[in-house]
Amino acid sequence: MKVLYVTSEANPYAASGGLGDVMGALPLSVAENEDMTCEVIMPLYDTMKEVYRKDLELVCDLTFKHSWRNTGASVYKLNNGKVTYYFVENHYYFDRGRLYGEFDDAERFAFFSRAVVEYMLYTGNIPDILHANDWQCATAVIYLKTEYAKIEALKKIKTVYTIHNIEYQGKYDPYILGNIFGIDSKFKCILEFDGCINLMKGAIVTSDFVTTVSPNYANELTHDFFAFGLSPIIKAAKHKMLGVINGIDYGYFSPETGGDIYEAYTAKNYKSGKAKNKAALQAELGLPVKKNVPLIVMITRLTAGKGIDLVLHIIEELLQEDVQVAVLGTGDKEYEEAFAALGARYENMAALIKFDRVISKKMYAGADIFLMPSKSEPCGLAQMIACSYGTIPVVRSVGGLFDSIRTVGEEGANGFRFDNYNAHELLFTVKSALELYKNKTEWNKLTASAKKSDFTWSNSAAKYIDIYKNL
Repeated sequence: MKVLYVTSEANPYAASGGLGDVMGALPLSVAENEDMTCEVIMPLYDTMKEVYRKDLELVCDLTFKHSWRNTGASVYKLNNGKVTYYFVENHYYFDRGRLYGEFDDAERFAFFSRAVVEYMLYTGNIPDILHANDWQCATAVIYLKTEYAKIEALKKIKTVYTIHNIEYQGKYDPYILGNIFGIDSKFKCILEFDGCINLMKGAIVTSDFVTTVSPNYANELTHDFFAFGLSPIIKAAKHKMLGVINGIDYGYFSPETGGDIYEAYTAKNYKSGKAKNKAALQAELGLPVKKNVPLIVMITRLTAGKGIDLVLHIIEELLQEDVQVAVLGTGDKEYEEAFAALGARYENMAALIKFDRVISKKMYAGADIFLMPSKSEPCGLAQMIACSYGTIPVVRSVGGLFDSIRTVGEEGANGFRFDNYNAHELLFTVKSALELYKNKTEWNKLTASAKKSDFTWSNSAAKYIDIYKNL
């Protein structure tokens, strides 16, 4: 069985977040099954590093009509283990110095989706399953079921569409349906929702199966609070929808192999290894090097959806405790300024207003407690990464955080959860973690349990293979 993953990003070639991590790992895990052939197709951005670009092999040059435009693309390929990656090159659309945030993103990714379909037709490389991701690739599914629906060679393709974050739906004025998307007005009813063209809605309706990135998030999306207006569409699609929790790359996020952290450590030398990483991290962050003072970290986008309001509401009270707090991230200016001011004011607080993968791994490895009080979290990877380093997550019972973290008192506990979006409920939960930290015997049991948590991609891959085979 051949699966073609259609994505706007994939590690290590281009990534801005969780989607890139998923598309860098899931196809490789699915391809471990001998019954599966996996390919990935994505745009060729000018941001791709030369170490990968130099090995690209030209597959074909395409010319095709997109709405009123006569346009074209070149398609290149690169083998990565058992997975072949294809890259769609068009200098006008993808040489922008960044992946997203352009005025014409709708046009850019509609072009990409049409190029994917035209590539399949031109080469005859037609998959059994086309698996598209998020709003940027929604039109790949929509085109197959509308403009290309009568083409015999494409009729047998089954489609899977994954919602990674429903907040971003691809909403546009209906006026551009023909001009930008090249979709006939007779199909307008498929995409129209709440007075807009909604690409995610169109993909949910037309796809053969819909997935999202955790079982709990799939249930939450039936409620207006989490679905950003699309709950009626989600409810109507429940018969063909499943939540499959993501995994993490243990080859990259592993204290045993080291890689960017101060010193590698295993379960056998966990205490000494953790202590060395903590001391080195405290020194690098400019915090007092104190072995027995719990170090709490946050590695996050500084936006309201990540629960930053809750943290800012209670952080000064928390800093009165015998603790240290470090925050890494960028986002809304008001949050950046607030944390920077706290870092300047408090000796036991460090604020790094930047995005830095290397220091983030050092923080995972050196911290005692990881804070993740999200208002909404489709899956979340940070809490899983924290567990792999024996760092205890404190999370809100939402989305994938609920699915992945068992709170103290539950079987297989690997962290702390709190239920309500309430600042003092967060504070009380953190204080519970600090109290347990004083009991080294119980704390060591909890860190050992966290490290044993199984977030391997093989679990998720098995569920996706079942979905593909059932289709």
